[in-house]
Amino acid sequence: MVVNTLAYIALLAVAFSLASASDPSPLQDFCVAVNDTNAAVFVNGQFCQDPKLATPNDFSFSGLRLPGNTSNQLGSMVTPATVAQIPGLNTLGISLARIDYAPYGLVPPHTHPRATEILTVLEGTLYVGFVTSDPDNRLISMVLYKGDVFVFPQGLIHFQLNVGTTNAVSISSLSSQNPGVITIASAVFGSKPAISVDVLTKAFQLDKDVVANLQSKF
Repeated sequence: MVVNTLAYIALLAVAFSLASASDPSPLQDFCVAVNDTNAAVFVNGQFCQDPKLATPNDFSFSGLRLPGNTSNQLGSMVTPATVAQIPGLNTLGISLARIDYAPYGLVPPHTHPRATEILTVLEGTLYVGFVTSDPDNRLISMVLYKGDVFVFPQGLIHFQLNVGTTNAVSISSLSSQNPGVITIASAVFGSKPAISVDVLTKAFQLDKDVVANLQSKF
């Protein structure tokens, strides 16, 4: 009886492992298949060095202690702490970002194609929100104060606006070592080469001169 029970458990374990198997989540925008290894590059992470050569510097980053320069058109600055800044993050599936906001500074609508973001307000008052997918396109938003936390689900368009009269600071944790970012306005109106004006005028119901003006800004 014990042997049969153990065999049954073993079969369940095998079945579960097969059922739960899946490809790893992509850490880049796309990967074109090639047969020639000389034309290939390493994807989904970085090459790993010998672990015996690791040092504390591979797992640390001091950049988040420094305020970001918000003297720009948007009045905000994002300081990332991804695998590019912290090599030891490779394969660990997490990263951080510090965001500084001047009064009324904005992080414009954008998405992270590979990560959910959880934002914590360290200083100031932020109006934040995200928009659900089609067909509802429902805005979920609120005002956050010091110590408040808000979650932006993976892939959804979201934003942050400092609605206070003083500087604001937040820290975001993201569920990828390379979350990626697509800023909607610059992606649509600043693509290289430019998206056809005919496409944009019809998509946004704008005059061609308005579209041309927007494209010139990006």
